[in-house]
Amino acid sequence: MSSMFGKNRAGNLSTIPDKCVKECNVAILGCKGSGKSALLVKFLTKRFISEYDPNLEDTYTSEDIVDQQPVILKIMDTADQEEPANMERYLNWANAFLVVYSIDNRRSFEVCHQYLESLCQCTKALHQERPIILLGNKLDMERYRQVSKSDGITMASKYGCLFFEVSACLDYDCVQHVFHEVVREIKKAAKRKLPIHPLFITEEKPAVALSSVTPISATCKEMPSIAQAKLITVKSSRAQSKRRAPTLTLLKGFKIF
Repeated sequence: MSSMFGKNRAGNLSTIPDKCVKECNVAILGCKGSGKSALLVKFLTKRFISEYDPNLEDTYTSEDIVDQQPVILKIMDTADQEEPANMERYLNWANAFLVVYSIDNRRSFEVCHQYLESLCQCTKALHQERPIILLGNKLDMERYRQVSKSDGITMASKYGCLFFEVSACLDYDCVQHVFHEVVREIKKAAKRKLPIHPLFITEEKPAVALSSVTPISATCKEMPSIAQAKLITVKSSRAQSKRRAPTLTLLKGFKIF
C-alpha cells in the first residue's frame, strides 16, 4: 500500500517533464522501537509523533527538491520486530537503505549488524551498488546513551556506509539532511553504473580488397570487334569522398566478372 503523506514541498512537479524527475525508493530498516516511523513522519510533516502501531508497514510518497532538482521519494516504513525478516520484500525494490538504531538501546544497535551483513551479501550477489546509511536516532536521549558515537562510526566503516546521529524529536533540518543524502547517494551510484561506450576510430576501407581480385586472364571473354564496340563513360562516386569522382571508360559488350 502506498500513501501520499504530508504536503508537497517541491512545488508543482506536474509541470516538469517526467524524464527530469528522479524517483528514489528507500527502505527504512531497524528493530521495533528504534524510531523508524518517527523519523519518517518528521521528514514528511516536520512534526514529532511518539505513538505508532509497530505492526503497520506502509510505503509513503513525497515530492521534494534536492540540490535544485525535483525528486519523488518513495519510502517504505518496515515493520520488523526484533530482527530482519522476509527481506525479499524490499531487497529488489529499494534503491537505498536507511538502517536505524536507538542510541539508548544497545540491542537495537546489535541488530543493525544483522541488517548490514545481509544487505552487503545481497548486493554482492546481485553485483549491484545499493547505498546504505547507518543512523543513530534519539540523540535527545543523550543522558541514557548505551551506544557511543565511536561505535557507530566503527560499524559504518566496517560495512562501507555513511553514518549520522539525529533526533526525530528535536531537529527537522538534520533529519531532512539525512534523507537528502540518501537521494544524493542514489544518484552517485546511478552515475557509476552508467556504461562507458568506447570510441572507435577506423580508416575508410577500399571498396574491393586487393586479395579478392581475380586475375583478368581467368574472367575475360573474347573482346568484341571494333565495329560492334561503343564507348560508354561511367562515373563512380563515393558518399564520403570529397575528391572529384574518377571517370571510368569501358567498351560496351566487354564484361568483367
